[in-house]
Amino acid sequence: MTPLKPYLIRSIYEWIIDNNLTPHLLVDANNPKAILPTDFIEDGKIVLNIRPEAIQGLNLGNEEIEFNARFSGKPMHIATPINAVLAIYAKENGKGMIFDQEETEEDEPPPPTKKPTSKPTLRIVK
Repeated sequence: MTPLKPYLIRSIYEWIIDNNLTPHLLVDANNPKAILPTDFIEDGKIVLNIRPEAIQGLNLGNEEIEFNARFSGKPMHIATPINAVLAIYAKENGKGMIFDQEETEEDEPPPPTKKPTSKPTLRIVK
């Protein structure tokens, strides 16, 4: 089954934009697959402004979020895995969604349930 998180991120992003607010992503900068501007990382996290006027080529995919932006005037390609996203919210009012740390782990299917080894039996109940 596909994870729910990327769909929630896309829908909250759309809601924030529709209400003329500024969408921000809180990202775990310690994720080894994330490509982020290191000068702006604080306490292992970074807040990214993903307002359409501030970035180019936004792709809110199922596996990764990527876009191009400028940091201190320098162009940079930003990419972060979905599991590194800790929150998406509107800058102006803080409304959005915070994701649990457990949800940031790779989604693993539940372990298979063990089938009973004995055959079912019928008995007469009086």
